[in-house]
Amino acid sequence: MTKTIMITGGGSGIGRATALEAARRGWAVGVLDQDGERAARTATEARRVGAPGSWSAASDVTDERSLADAFDAAGTALGPVDGVTASAGIEINEPLSRMPLDTWRRVLDVNLTGTFLTVRTAARILRDAGRPGSLVCVSSPAAFVGFAGGSNSAYGASKGGVSAFVRAAAIDLAPHGIRVNAVVPGATDTPMLYFGLDGAELAAERARLSDAAARQIPLGRMADPAEIARAATWLLSDDASYVTGSHLVCDGGLMAKSANDF
Repeated sequence: MTKTIMITGGGSGIGRATALEAARRGWAVGVLDQDGERAARTATEARRVGAPGSWSAASDVTDERSLADAFDAAGTALGPVDGVTASAGIEINEPLSRMPLDTWRRVLDVNLTGTFLTVRTAARILRDAGRPGSLVCVSSPAAFVGFAGGSNSAYGASKGGVSAFVRAAAIDLAPHGIRVNAVVPGATDTPMLYFGLDGAELAAERARLSDAAARQIPLGRMADPAEIARAATWLLSDDASYVTGSHLVCDGGLMAKSANDF
């Protein structure tokens, strides 16, 4: 069955992978990203791999007018929306005692408020049209456990908020036939892990993280973004028609493992 799926943060990483996986399923995709050029490249590739239609725009998930305009334009170009993946996000790591208030606010604004605005925008469209739908948010193991490396309070708080929001939104929207779930990626090999790095620094950090994953993650490696995308598209699909308010954890066994080695 052909669907129309909107993806925020679709210019790179998990968002891009989800757009391409949706395209391979034969779904039309609307790609939103702060970087309009990256969004356009994803939309072009989506058509190449099977999307019957694609559309893209630069959009800021913290700006409700920007999001509303983008969803309206996508609906005109592609037809009524059936599902959304809210994958736009940022991670800024800084020790709590030194974290500026502006950093705290920025992380929560993008990760939590941006998710709220994306879901609310889509839910209003679906509800007003009397259509069911599936809305997928991107949470994190940081919503459930503190990272051993620390310096993660803003990101952890934002993703904890996303997970709580998913449960509450699922109950609010269930009477309208709108499902709300979260995918919970573990360490995933995306540009966000290497923000601001290039050349030798990028290669060194990738090697360091690969070594850490081999030692600390039960499956012994980081995830490929396509693996997370397949989980997200399952939640978007009719195969998950009785799933709402849930979290699909894709972390290679990370949260199942105790840090104690005795």
